[in-house]
Amino acid sequence: MLRTDESRFASLPDFPYEPTYAQVGSVRMAYVSTGPADGPVALLLHGEPTWSFLYRKVLPVLAAAGIRAVAPDLVGFGRSDKPPAAAHSYAAHVEWVRALAFDVLDLRDVTVVGHDWGGLIGLRLAAEHSARVARIVAANTGLPTGEETMPAEWWSFRRAVEKASALDIGRFVQAGCRTPLSDEVRAAYDAPFPAEEYKVAAKVMPGLVPVSLEDPAAPANLAAWRVLRQWDKPFLCAFSDGDPITGPMAPVLRARVPGAAGVDHPTITGAGHFLQEDAGERLGEEIADFMTRVH
Repeated sequence: MLRTDESRFASLPDFPYEPTYAQVGSVRMAYVSTGPADGPVALLLHGEPTWSFLYRKVLPVLAAAGIRAVAPDLVGFGRSDKPPAAAHSYAAHVEWVRALAFDVLDLRDVTVVGHDWGGLIGLRLAAEHSARVARIVAANTGLPTGEETMPAEWWSFRRAVEKASALDIGRFVQAGCRTPLSDEVRAAYDAPFPAEEYKVAAKVMPGLVPVSLEDPAAPANLAAWRVLRQWDKPFLCAFSDGDPITGPMAPVLRARVPGAAGVDHPTITGAGHFLQEDAGERLGEEIADFMTRVH
């Protein structure tokens, strides 16, 4: 089990939040939080290969709106522990987040905000524990079951990760943004990974996405979709206009999830896959408006 030394996170731009650590099973997870302790709760789930730093432009917007925002680092990312490849499975990541959110933090009436893998995990979490979840925000994400054909761009990304002898995390994040990242921001995305052996999760996560019905995660995702097809709680799609990989999932979610009906779903313009980087304040405003206005 690897754990990134805290000194790697000493100079993070615009991310003053002190981490809190929680033991979840055999791993230690980190999370940051802001906003009033008694405010409505947003659980902000990042994806591959980022960490809670991705939400640094969203967090202050939510706090200013009176929302308690909790942003974990998925296992294998950020300040959380980095176990070996054999520890990683789709089900394991869902369970780690569940245990943190519901066992450790005892969050209730949660608005689950999921981006990329954070959505794959968050949509499962919401479907499997619907009594704890009040709303869902899907941002450039989906819930693949293995029935659908994945976009060519996704396969290109997966092959690039699988073939890379050395993963340049900062470059991957930059490739998913419309705006240039500063050297300091790229360094912050590289910070959790001082050497290649720390990048196990970043390397294995693309291979955990179900691409056939024989995939180990396919049955659970199909079961989650059966719940989501009946989901009548508020559901927001906040997708960017510049993500060829997840963009096609927005109309699917809007059409299939009953709670998406009658909701004004924004298209966040001028943003790529990592819309939190390109338009984080706008995303924060959309989440805050959704949480305070839609019931």
